[in-house]
Amino acid sequence: MVESVLRKAWLRPVRVPEAWAILVLWGWMISPIARVEAAVGTEGTVAGRTQPAVLRIDLRQTGKPISTNLIGVFFEDINYAADGGLYAELVQNRSFEYRPTARPDWTALTAWETVRRRGADGTVVVADAFPVHPNNPHYVVLETRAPGDGFGLRNRGFDGISVQAGNVYDFSLFGRQLFTGNRWGNSGVLEGPAEFEVRLEAPDGSVLASATVAVTGREWRKFHCTLTPARTEERAQLVLLSRTRGGVALDEISLFPRNTFKGRPNGLRADLAQTIADLKPRFVRFPGGCLVHGYGLNNLYRWPLAVGPVEQRRSQPNLWGYHQSMGLGYFEYFQFCEDIGAEPVPVVPAGVCCQNADHQGGTGQRGLPMEEMPAYVQEVLDLIEWANGPPDSRWGSVRAAAGHPEPFRLKYLAVGNEEHITPVFKERFRMIYEAVRRKHPEITVIGTVGPFHSGPDYEEGWRFADELRLPMVDEHYYVAPAWFWENLERYDRYDRARSKVYLGEYAAHDVGRRNTLRSALAEAAYLTALERNADVVLMASYAPLLGREGNTQWRPNLIYFTNTRVLRTVNYYVQQLFSLHAGDVYLRAECEDPRASAGEGIRPDDRLFLGTWDTQAEFDDLRVEAGDRVVWAEDFSKDRGPWEALSGDWQVVNGVLQQRSAATPARCLFNVPPGTTRFTLSLRARKLGGSEGFLIGFRYRDADHYYWWNLGGWGNTRHAFEKAVDGTRAEVGPARPGRIETGRWYRIRLEMDGSKVRCYLDNELVQELDDAGFVPRPEIAWSAVRDRATGDVILKLVNGSDRPRPFRIQLPGLEGPATATVVTLAHSDPMAVNDFENPDRVVPRTGRMEVGPEFIFEAAPWSLNVVRFPLK
Repeated sequence: MVESVLRKAWLRPVRVPEAWAILVLWGWMISPIARVEAAVGTEGTVAGRTQPAVLRIDLRQTGKPISTNLIGVFFEDINYAADGGLYAELVQNRSFEYRPTARPDWTALTAWETVRRRGADGTVVVADAFPVHPNNPHYVVLETRAPGDGFGLRNRGFDGISVQAGNVYDFSLFGRQLFTGNRWGNSGVLEGPAEFEVRLEAPDGSVLASATVAVTGREWRKFHCTLTPARTEERAQLVLLSRTRGGVALDEISLFPRNTFKGRPNGLRADLAQTIADLKPRFVRFPGGCLVHGYGLNNLYRWPLAVGPVEQRRSQPNLWGYHQSMGLGYFEYFQFCEDIGAEPVPVVPAGVCCQNADHQGGTGQRGLPMEEMPAYVQEVLDLIEWANGPPDSRWGSVRAAAGHPEPFRLKYLAVGNEEHITPVFKERFRMIYEAVRRKHPEITVIGTVGPFHSGPDYEEGWRFADELRLPMVDEHYYVAPAWFWENLERYDRYDRARSKVYLGEYAAHDVGRRNTLRSALAEAAYLTALERNADVVLMASYAPLLGREGNTQWRPNLIYFTNTRVLRTVNYYVQQLFSLHAGDVYLRAECEDPRASAGEGIRPDDRLFLGTWDTQAEFDDLRVEAGDRVVWAEDFSKDRGPWEALSGDWQVVNGVLQQRSAATPARCLFNVPPGTTRFTLSLRARKLGGSEGFLIGFRYRDADHYYWWNLGGWGNTRHAFEKAVDGTRAEVGPARPGRIETGRWYRIRLEMDGSKVRCYLDNELVQELDDAGFVPRPEIAWSAVRDRATGDVILKLVNGSDRPRPFRIQLPGLEGPATATVVTLAHSDPMAVNDFENPDRVVPRTGRMEVGPEFIFEAAPWSLNVVRFPLK
């Protein structure tokens, strides 16, 4: 008999997760967070319940020092995250720089309407003769021939302008007078100012607030007024009405709430910024992302064009299909980092544009001409001077002029983002890295190893990092929830003598790209592994950070918002809990899980299928052979056979099986299993039309669990294996470049040898995979850290199953009982999400319990649990 002195778990739950009520049993309190039982028997059962996993953490150990900057955020202007989002500007296209290269239907007057009220007459034209600044080339000329009840412009902002009653809003514009009275035949003398009424109006035209602005003089000047609406309106509009005859040039027409984050001018939307600040991120990576290397060399994000007065910054189309004003520029990013106590991690282009630029899929990378590279290298060095240099230096003076004479103390600089690791890239990256290392050895340069967790760019990127002895590299991957569970040991195997890792972009993509609890718990499980390996993985950031509801180019995102609301996803709370309960010492733990799953990953009855993605194709001469035996063969000489169309338009035509739709995907299942895990599948296939190639499916267990070899996927740019688990697909094994030609017959062969797959195209070995199949994934994950500043020990326990999981926690070195704070994030439905209709469906709940040297803790189904207690 194991004797334990276990105290009652007096809990103080704030709120109770759905489907988990507080029960009273034998006079003991049971909560959704934990339960302590009175006795532990020799058979390891607890009051007849499930045998617990034994988690032993010796609190007397020294532990392993780990990164204190593990949890941060990555901001990119995607999903209208900046303009229309975090940047508090309420006017859309304030400087008349929208253009059709962002969207085909956009012009310089997009988001603006001409207003003529009762007898008013005039014209509005876009001009570029004498702009405010060369970086801001367009403005409007407003000519008022008859003021009437008002001639001018209206802007509805981003899906309306939300204003609050009694709050102050700062209006400004740049203007200069062109003439008074008539355009032709006047004396040229300005006869008084050009007067404007500035209004905030409701959708019905009623006035919420008004003020006047008088534009005077022939030179560009900035003019101001304030507006205080009398009532709240979510869809207000800004109206600028001319009250005098004449012509005026106008630019940078702006409206800001006075109440920005920290009250900063040209600042950030307070509620969104606070939501990010509440994550307590240790760093902020910015401004991208793919946005950094842009869709061409003229679209690179050049930091000098994003500092200084906003009217002198160069706005440009956004790679994500809209426009960026650069109002939220480098100064604002650095100021935000300082305001929330986070390290800035700027990302600069590596002298190349995106490999998908110029409407090319993977082959569009171009490098700055080598004769321009010395100047570009100096530009990168100038960034460090701008951030850290004295206020009387060339670039430090620009920072000081913006109101920040003190240095920002920049420590990190990332160069490049998800680059195709080519000789063009390597040559330019090397120039940048060696210049920074030589002049600023105090700066940690972060390299790039491509956009995936494996594959040619990943492998070549790591080889290049080894060659340069880079201090840190940036890994990215977006994968299915199951991938995170299956790869909890990924970084256990990393060589500690090589570059450190920044996991700059990652997220679990569940069915429908939704922010499910299941996806969040997969990330939580992975974060326990990152804590265990935080001596090599020094930083990690979920991506993307923000998504404007109704205007997203990418899902899932960590935070969603409208003009008036902010939605914290379940994934947000996982990030927040790991950030708020971080440590700086990792404590080694030993776990014995009697319920560790075992199962058959590959079965003889797993089936095969053929498919396409937005592609029409035909197939013939299928054969499955095991050794010298033909298991089955099909030449489609008959209209019907042992096949079943799962999706798409499949028909036998002239002795071949054709798929004639644009389905994504189209699949045809063959209901004759090979009967063995060692066989060869051969066939012929021909592409008839469409955008990609063929899908050769194997190990089909059901609609949610299968593999396919994707030939000519991703816009006909590469070949890769994909594995579907629980309905979500993720790449497995390395990808390689490749395409499928239209009209050509290909011979395809897959050799299956248990876990190993060898794939041939026209008798050439193209790819190999070694994957154990659908082996049951782990159900639990854990980590233990110590926070030396407080002396607290912090346990994190993740239950990724549909049943309660008890843990017998043994803590040698804990001196007597201690009161622990316990936080749980749980729901009975793993597909539960937080949405605007029910934003608090899954939120953390906090309670208290007594812990001792040994106690039982029950983790609710589908839950993340944080147990924090003082060591002494």
